[in-house]
Amino acid sequence: MSKGHAAGALTRILGFGFSIALAFGNTIGVGILRLPGEVVGALGDAHATLIAWILGGGYALLGAVSVAELAAMMPTAGGFYVYSRRAFGPAAGFVIGWNDWLLNCITVAYTAYTAADFLGKFKPIFIGHEQAVALSIVLLFTAIHWLGLRVGSRLQNGISALVGLMLVALAIAGFMATPVAVSSVASAGPSVPVAFTLGAAAVALRNVIVTYDGWYAAIYMAEETVDPARNVPRAMIACAALITVLYVLINAGFVHALSVPVLASSTLPAADVAQMILPNGGATFVTVVSLLTVLSLVNAIFLGTPRILFALGRDGLVPSQVTQVREGGTPHIALLATAIAAAIMILSGSLKFLIAVAAVLFVLNYVSAYVAVFTLRRREPQTTRPFRVVGYPVSTALVLIGSLAFLGATVMDDVHSALAALGLIATAVPIYLWSIRRH
Repeated sequence: MSKGHAAGALTRILGFGFSIALAFGNTIGVGILRLPGEVVGALGDAHATLIAWILGGGYALLGAVSVAELAAMMPTAGGFYVYSRRAFGPAAGFVIGWNDWLLNCITVAYTAYTAADFLGKFKPIFIGHEQAVALSIVLLFTAIHWLGLRVGSRLQNGISALVGLMLVALAIAGFMATPVAVSSVASAGPSVPVAFTLGAAAVALRNVIVTYDGWYAAIYMAEETVDPARNVPRAMIACAALITVLYVLINAGFVHALSVPVLASSTLPAADVAQMILPNGGATFVTVVSLLTVLSLVNAIFLGTPRILFALGRDGLVPSQVTQVREGGTPHIALLATAIAAAIMILSGSLKFLIAVAAVLFVLNYVSAYVAVFTLRRREPQTTRPFRVVGYPVSTALVLIGSLAFLGATVMDDVHSALAALGLIATAVPIYLWSIRRH
């Protein structure tokens, strides 16, 4: 342990602006550059597409409002684990915390590999060496965060601001571009049976919800945030609202520039729109934006994920060494454990399978948090709540039902990955029993 910090002593230096930057960087990903084509292709209509993105934003916003109550009640490190432990006890809390940590490690591995793929578009020398490049990216960000919280937080502020500006520019480019088809084509409704339309709408909304995931990132670092009971809830809600506006503008711009048929057939609509405005540099621009978004996500996860292990260690559920904090404010043993787990996943050669498993696991965090809101309202009605859910219980019930529906649809769509996710969840059981025997 480094001189100057006792185990468990995190540094409270983060402000409201950083909390927004962290949530923004944890949410914005390559999905918004790739998935609009799949969404409009499923729905076949411009207006329905924009409504789907608005509904997804509403889902994220209601989720942020619900989690905000928990974050204000329990402004400590650890995120969803903290809320589940309080509401359901240490066993259930550990299952949520352990799987949340594994989920984030999977995301680091997959995102680092994606960044390596984008680097190959700049320098062909990287092509064929994606695994080694992904491992190098994990090592680089481990070294950055080893230097301290200020370094990692400033990097997050800078990358998030740059990505935000570039995405706004991309949205504006969509409106500036001369449409490739007349507007009547883009507004024409789909000529498909209603039953198919309902199924297609479900597919479209699933893609939209995945793209909005990440608005809660500030909860992991609440213990290092100044006035967390106020700033963390505000940051989550502001981020969800900001990203909703940005996503709707981007999709409106894409529809305007490309029309529904062209957009539906595009695998990377952002590149198509950028190419219309910058014929000689559009592809490079989108590659840069894509690379920055995935690097921003890697940095955001490296900031928050070690705090999950830190919280588990502080409660005696994993070895206490993970609570050691360097002088710069980094829980360095937890950071190393996170990096090693991500590296093992990269070396496993099964990242596509792991990310399919992660698609099941991330919704469990939502479900646990929304059920925790109801549980704690019933069991602890007198507990001080600096922020209370707006529209409770209807608002929280809506996002809970939506999350359960999403989870059910994901399980039915890919039973194999769902069973694998169940197996990953089951790994928490022997670890928890070991921790109980150890104490």
